[in-house]
Amino acid sequence: MKLICGLGNPGKEYDNTRHNVGFMTIDNYCLKEQFSKKFNGLYLEKNINGEKVLFLKPQSYMNLSGTVVKPFIDYFKIEGSDILIIRDDLDLPLGKARIKFDSSSGGDNGIKSIINSLGNQKFYQFKIGISNDKNFDTKDYVLGKFSKEEREKLKIGFDMTKEVINDFIEGKITTTKDYTFGE
Repeated sequence: MKLICGLGNPGKEYDNTRHNVGFMTIDNYCLKEQFSKKFNGLYLEKNINGEKVLFLKPQSYMNLSGTVVKPFIDYFKIEGSDILIIRDDLDLPLGKARIKFDSSSGGDNGIKSIINSLGNQKFYQFKIGISNDKNFDTKDYVLGKFSKEEREKLKIGFDMTKEVINDFIEGKITTTKDYTFGE
């Protein structure tokens, strides 16, 4: 079984914010499918090409993501190499993404919470660049909405994220890999 978890914050006020790109990626992949509730998370279990896949959107707010992710991992007995956490990354420009195994939090509080809850960082992170506008306080920037131009670029990126998720499900991703979209 694979776990694909998109990080973000619950609530309408956070829809389409930079910090919710993980939720947006999951929503784009699963389209209008109905999620269930468990362990303070919204989840969807699917069978994709013979592989059981659990899609998860923690509802605990970003900084407490580990308190939701760990119960799912324990309950479904999921190995670290079968976990993909999708999150925003301030250090990557919009239009760039990176997938990496056994990576530090890089200052991301959602990832810090997951690492603390699991006691290790042996899982995949799919980091989607949101750029970093130094004219804004970091908190205000990540909780800010994407501009129209940024949303257009993200739409192109979501086609790429579907391919990355499918490659992960099929076991085709084993090393660090960089992606570019919207150019």
